[in-house]
Amino acid sequence: MRTDTSWGTLPAREHLPVEVTDAPVLDVTIPVYNEEQDLEPCVRRLHEHLARTFPYSFRITIADNASTDRTPQVAARLDTEIPEVRAYRLEQKGRGRALRTVWSHSDAPVLAYMDVDLSTDLNALLPLVAPLISGHSDLAIGSRLSRSSRVVRGPKREFISRAYNLILKSSLSARFSDAQCGFKAIRRDVAQRLLPMVEDTGWFFDTEMLVLAERAGLRIHEVPVDWIDDPDSTVHIVKTATEDLKGVWRVGRALAVGALPLDRLARPFGDDPRDRRIGGVPGGLARQLVGFCVVGALSTLFYLLLYSVFRAMAGPQLANAAALLVSAVANTAANRRLTFGVRGRERAVRHQAQGLVVFAIGLALTSGSLAALDAATGTPSHSTELAVLIAANLAATVLRFLLLRAWVFPERRTDDLPARDIAPASATASATASTPVSTPVSSATATVPVPASASSDTADLDSRTAR
Repeated sequence: MRTDTSWGTLPAREHLPVEVTDAPVLDVTIPVYNEEQDLEPCVRRLHEHLARTFPYSFRITIADNASTDRTPQVAARLDTEIPEVRAYRLEQKGRGRALRTVWSHSDAPVLAYMDVDLSTDLNALLPLVAPLISGHSDLAIGSRLSRSSRVVRGPKREFISRAYNLILKSSLSARFSDAQCGFKAIRRDVAQRLLPMVEDTGWFFDTEMLVLAERAGLRIHEVPVDWIDDPDSTVHIVKTATEDLKGVWRVGRALAVGALPLDRLARPFGDDPRDRRIGGVPGGLARQLVGFCVVGALSTLFYLLLYSVFRAMAGPQLANAAALLVSAVANTAANRRLTFGVRGRERAVRHQAQGLVVFAIGLALTSGSLAALDAATGTPSHSTELAVLIAANLAATVLRFLLLRAWVFPERRTDDLPARDIAPASATASATASTPVSTPVSSATATVPVPASASSDTADLDSRTAR
C-alpha cells in the first residue's frame, strides 16, 4: 500500500503480551451526562462483573461530559472508593468528544465503551474484547440486529435503527450490521491512528469511526448481544437522526474525493513466514494486475461507448482523440486509488499530467492503427474500425501498466524515505505541544496533557482524581 502521509502503515496484529504490567489490559469508558441516579449502580455492577469474570486487569473510566447535576461528585466518590475506577471531567458535551479524549490518554492496549444504562448484557463483554486481545481483529462491536441477538424495544426505535443501518449500507456501502449499539471496543494502536481522522464529537462518532475503519480494510468483529431498551433514555431522536444524516453526507463526500488518508490504517498480513516479502519480487504485483485489468476492462467499455457517440458527430480521428482523453482521465483516477492504493490529493495533478503522457502514447498507437487501416482499405466499416482499435488498445494496455507502475506510481520503499516520513505515531504524538488541564474533579487533582493531534475540544479535559 502506498502512502502520501508521514505516518506509515500499521504493524501486523499480534497477541497482547500476557505478562503483568502496570497498565490494565482493558479500559472500559462510560460516557455520562446528568446521570447522578444511574451512575453508581452501573459502575458497581460493571466492576463486580469484571472482577468475577474477566481474566485480565481492567479499569473503568467515567467520562463526565459537562453534567450539571451531582454526577461529578458521584464520579469522584467512586474514583476514591474503587481502585479500578477513575473519573474524567470535560466542560463540553458530546459522547464522541468524551470517548476521543479518554481513549487518547489511556495506556490500556484495549479500549471499550458502553452506555451507562447497561442495556447490553455484560456476558458479551469478554467475547467483544477477546479478538482484540488475541490480535485477530482491530475493532469489535455489539450487534442488536444479528439473527441470534435478543432485543426488547419498542417498534419506533426498531424502525429507526433498521432504517439508519439501511441508509449506511446504501450510501456508504457499510457492511457492519449495527452502527449505533453503545457497546464497542478498539485496539489502542488502531485508535491512535483512527481517532484524529474522526471529526464528529457527538452520536455520529461511532458510525464515522466504523466507516473509516472498514474502508481502510481493518477487521471489525461483531458480537450478537442481548439488549433491553431503556425507557428513560434522554436521547433526542429527531435531533440525533438529523445530525447523523449530515455526518453521512460529510463522510460520503470525503470518501468520494479521496480526502482521507486511509492508507495510514493499512495492515500487512500476519506473522506467517509465507506472507513476508520475498526478495526480488515486486510487492503487490498480482493484486495490482487484477485491479489494473478490472479498471482497464471498464475503461475500454467506457472508451468504446464514447467513441461511438463522438463518431456520430465527428470523423474517426477526432472521435478517437476525444474518447481517449476523457477515458484516460477517468482511468488514471481509478488506477491511482484502486490499483496502486494512492489516496488523498497530494500529487494528484502530477499523476494526471503523467497519465496524459501515457494517454499520448496510447493515442499515437491507436491513431496510427486507424491511419494504417484507412490507407489499406480506403473506407473501412465501423465494425472493422472497432476491431482494429481493440487490438491497438490491447497493445497499449501492456505499455500503460508498465509506465503507471514504474513511472507514474512508483513503489515507495520504506528505507528510501527520510526519517521524518516513517516516524511512528507515538513519536509524532509525543513531539506535539500539550495543553494543561486544570478543572478539578475533586480536591486532589493531577494535570493531564492533551496532545495537539487530538481534537481541540479536549482542551477542557479535567484531570482524574489522584490517589
